[in-house]
Amino acid sequence: QVQLVESGGGSVQAGGSLRLVCAASGYTCSSNNYMGWIRQAPGKGREAVATIDTAANSPYYADSVKGRFTISQDNAKNTVYLQMNSLKPEDTAMYYCATLCVLSWYRRLLGPYEYNYWGQGTQVTVSS
Repeated sequence: QVQLVESGGGSVQAGGSLRLVCAASGYTCSSNNYMGWIRQAPGKGREAVATIDTAANSPYYADSVKGRFTISQDNAKNTVYLQMNSLKPEDTAMYYCATLCVLSWYRRLLGPYEYNYWGQGTQVTVSS
């Protein structure tokens, strides 16, 4: 059974930093594997934040977070991270980790609904 467990969320002031962690278990992929972070603010739709091609270690970002967020991975631990710096109040949202195993090869940020599996989310709140 695939499990994605997020942690690291919390409340910070604007300009602060947080690091989100996504631990994956029960998951193997013999094709192309992508992992990503998606967020959903209250009253808004889901927004793709970052994707990483786990084989190529290639990251892709939404324009809204470029230069502030960094997605990375530790393959040995089946873990993906999202380092968030210079946080803004508009970054407040529930952040979800997700993964996609697919034959196709993508070199772009995946959309929020392109993933196979999702975690339960971790809340990030940024105050001004």
